[in-house]
Amino acid sequence: MAMDPVAAARQQVRQALESAAAAAVAAGELPGEAAPGTEAWRGVQVEVPRDPRHGDFASNAALVLAGRARRAPREVAAVLERHLPGGAWLRKVEAAGPGFLNFHLADDWWREGVRAILRAGEAFGRTDRGGGLRVQVEFVSANPTGPLGVVNARAAALGDALARVLQAAGYRVEKEFYLNDAGNQIRKLALSLEARMRQELGQPAEIPEGGYPGEYLIDIARDLLAAEGPALLDRPEEERWERMARFAVEAIVAQMRTQLARFGVEFDEWYPETRVREAGYPERVLERLRQRGMVYEQDGALWLRSSAVGDDKDRVLVRRDGEYTYTLVDIAYHLTKWERGFQRAIDIWGQDHHGHVVPMQAALRALGLPDGWFEVLLTQMVHLVRGGQAVRMSKRRGELVTMAEFLDEVDVDAARYFFLMRSPDTHLDFDLDLANLRSSENPVYYVQYAHARACGILRQAEAEAGLRPDGSADLSPLGDPAERDLARRLLDLPGEVAAAAEAREPHRLTYYLKDVATLFHQFYTRCRVLGEEDPVARARLVLVDATRQVLATALGLLGVTAPERM
Repeated sequence: MAMDPVAAARQQVRQALESAAAAAVAAGELPGEAAPGTEAWRGVQVEVPRDPRHGDFASNAALVLAGRARRAPREVAAVLERHLPGGAWLRKVEAAGPGFLNFHLADDWWREGVRAILRAGEAFGRTDRGGGLRVQVEFVSANPTGPLGVVNARAAALGDALARVLQAAGYRVEKEFYLNDAGNQIRKLALSLEARMRQELGQPAEIPEGGYPGEYLIDIARDLLAAEGPALLDRPEEERWERMARFAVEAIVAQMRTQLARFGVEFDEWYPETRVREAGYPERVLERLRQRGMVYEQDGALWLRSSAVGDDKDRVLVRRDGEYTYTLVDIAYHLTKWERGFQRAIDIWGQDHHGHVVPMQAALRALGLPDGWFEVLLTQMVHLVRGGQAVRMSKRRGELVTMAEFLDEVDVDAARYFFLMRSPDTHLDFDLDLANLRSSENPVYYVQYAHARACGILRQAEAEAGLRPDGSADLSPLGDPAERDLARRLLDLPGEVAAAAEAREPHRLTYYLKDVATLFHQFYTRCRVLGEEDPVARARLVLVDATRQVLATALGLLGVTAPERM
């Protein structure tokens, strides 16, 4: 059976419909305009009904072809039903509603699908929908001026899960963290660090306006004093500020790497802004835009004609003092992505950057890059809640909660899963009490417990009866509605992964996991595995193992573990 049993069966249903239409046209019961391959068939769909009582698949073919046939949809449905080729694969077809055709496949279809899951193992759920397209996912990319926060953790969970899902769907994926290690904010970081160093030495010093007053710089100041000594403060300004900036950035980035690794997130590339500047990319962007007639000078500054390519106004690229704007450097960074051969660039930004999306799209269009190459996903804020009350500040520092403090309180699996339970463009109230609850009320615990329960059944079957799941076992004893509903949902995994990848919505898998866990718990309550007659036990053991595999795979795509015991 195909690696995507649902897609294969959908194609089989469509081919049967086309054969029926061709036969009806040949018999003079439908006009030639209704023949397969004609314009009318572009609107024909074969979908999985939401309600399983409506069959395994439903098609709107009769509704679409009715206009060409100048007949009522129910009449066209009856014609198609009459000419459908028979076969053991099809249990029954029925017309429903205004003219839908509902297809009920034979039980052997889903039974063989369960067997296919065992054969494929960890590969089940993976498809080649992406066709090997080279995609870069850039996420987190927090300024290296302070510790990561909770909203950065949400972006990390989203970006890492999206990369995993895209890879499973057949894309070639690289994960990147862009380091804004240049510019005015780095100068302010150096000045803030100098103030902390002087304070450590008992000298009067204030954090500069717009600087970084966080206590994290105190530790960095002590480390730099230990490494360089107070003499560093006597060096020329530019020399000491450069040293302070590099030291602070390296220390903060090291902390970022530690927390992200703790969260299960590793990047293929940490790409610094200094590399963009040193390689001359801002100048290359300006030259390319000049050649395309997309820049002009006004009031001593250089402007991009972005209003001509979709923006609401023109944007400054070079200020009158010769300083490059954030916009220019960001355009230059994205040009490096294009020249590095990425066929799609997906950026995950905080909601505070929403106003930068259209200008960036316009700028890349001005450079001549194709529409659709650059995509942006926006993440909304996260509000921590404990006991029904908002938790805004760290108890220790009186500042916003850092990612490190957050992970001290919440299990990584719970954090990642909770971040992915909602679309990233919605505000998230993160319930700390619920995330730490070890009961079925906790969504991630509920799903992980289903996996652990499946593993427990497999262990018990081997220990007590010497039974192990055998993909060649006779599955005909499977037929209970609870077995069928569970098996049918298991087969959806490849399609769910592909849909999540195409929509850039890994959170869809949390809905799927909840469905599978619920159906498995219902199966467990209704259908005994151990203590049944041997053929029944063996067949159900295969279904249990298929469930275990699907849960483990889907959890893994979210970066969440699948414990064997709980």
